[in-house]
Formats: sequence, C-alpha cells, structure tokens
Amino acid sequence: MPPAHVGGSDIFDIGIVRPFLCRLLFTTRVEIQGDTMFEITKPNNSLLAALPPQTYQAVLPKLESVKLNAGDRLYGPGDDFTHVYFVESGIVAMLVVIDNDLTFQCCMVGDEGMIGVPVFLGIKTSGNRAVVQCPGTATRMKNTDFFEECSTNSDWSAIMREFTYSTIMHIGLSAACNRFHNLEARLALWLLMTHDRLRSGEFIITQEFMSYMLGVRREAISKTAASFQQRQLISYSRGDFTILDRNGLEKIVCSCYQPISVH
Repeated sequence: MPPAHVGGSDIFDIGIVRPFLCRLLFTTRVEIQGDTMFEITKPNNSLLAALPPQTYQAVLPKLESVKLNAGDRLYGPGDDFTHVYFVESGIVAMLVVIDNDLTFQCCMVGDEGMIGVPVFLGIKTSGNRAVVQCPGTATRMKNTDFFEECSTNSDWSAIMREFTYSTIMHIGLSAACNRFHNLEARLALWLLMTHDRLRSGEFIITQEFMSYMLGVRREAISKTAASFQQRQLISYSRGDFTILDRNGLEKIVCSCYQPISVH
C-alpha cells in the first residue's frame, strides 16, 4: 500500500512498517508501542545484547548495575551463588584454587560473557574463585531469577548453552596451556586476552597479581616481563602496563590464543 498523501506530506501507516522495523530490532534496538517509536539503550554485554529486545525489556526490572573494583572477590570455593554477573566493562578472572593457596587463571571474562555459569546448570555452590582483574561495571541478576529465565525462556537457554560450551573450551585450553607451554607464551596469551577485552593496550596490574593469575612465583613474572620490555613489546613501571607491539606478542603466543580470542 502506498503512503497516504495529505497536504503535500507523506503519512505512513505504522502498521505497514511495523513488521519491517521488528526485523531490525536486534541491530537498531527500536521499540514500538502503539504508534510511538523510541530507542532502547543497547546493553554493553554481548549476551544481554543477543537477547531479542522484547525478552531483554521483560527482564530489565530484574537487573541491577554494580561497580567492579580491582581485586573484588565475587565469590570463592564453597560460597553459595546469590547473583550472576554480566560484565559490561573491565575483566573478571576465574581461578582454580588448590590447597587454599595455589591458584591459576582458568578463564577470563569481559563484556563478551558472564560470571556464574554453574547457576545455569543448576549448581548452587561455587567450586572456584571469581576475582575482578581490571575494574569496570557489571549488570547482575539474582541467581533464582536467572535460573527461572533459563528454564522457561528458550532465548535465554539457547544463548547460555553456547556460552557454557565456549567457557568449557576456554577452561580446558587454559589447563592444557598451563601444563605444556612456557611462561613467555602464557604471559603473551594473558596480555593479548586482556587487550582484547579492554580494547586498550594500557592497564594497571601488579606483578603480584599477575603471578596470582598465572600460578607462578612473582620472580618469574618479573624476569619474563623484563625480557618483554627489553624487546620493546611492553612498557611496564610500578603497575602501569602498556602494550607497545601487539604483533610481536602474537608471534610469541601459543596456539591456545586463536580458539579463545574475542579480538
């Protein structure tokens, strides 16, 4: 049907264009109510952004914005899950804890994912530790609300099945990398993953925290970081980290990088 022509102005029937606009909702985030159109703020988190707009709108009252401070522990071994966290900015590290002291990073999560995957599987108690590696923000949701959404809404469950699989792959590769690859390759991997998720080559991190992430002594981190600095791959001083040569790091990194890259 052509548009009506009144007084030299074209007037479109919203009912005609509604189906077309609805197909664009995923990318344009336009919501239609009656004859009124307005823009929906697209979430920074990729999982939330992948939800159909009507599904995301319905769950908005159950979401809460929170600040992530460097070093914050979201949960640890034996803690009951109270919330899941959809990272909007910054990075949260998932750590395997051995003998209440030894740790190594098994997964790194930025705005591509969430913290609390076991809740999707019906698990109520954490078996590992989640620590904020780089500060930012997150949108959190009560674990009971999240589990209910995943149990009753096919959109949620489909997205979470894919993310759960990618998380399992990430953890498996991290374990193999920690066992078989040298520290230079692993540090390059850690730096590239951090760069990808922050979309910045500049961040603040201490050698102590890096040793905590990679499961090695601080002296080993210091020696390897100094070698990278001498080769002008990075600049590092008192916790201020700058990646100077990403291509150089990509030549050092092991084959584990490509399967878990979000670059």
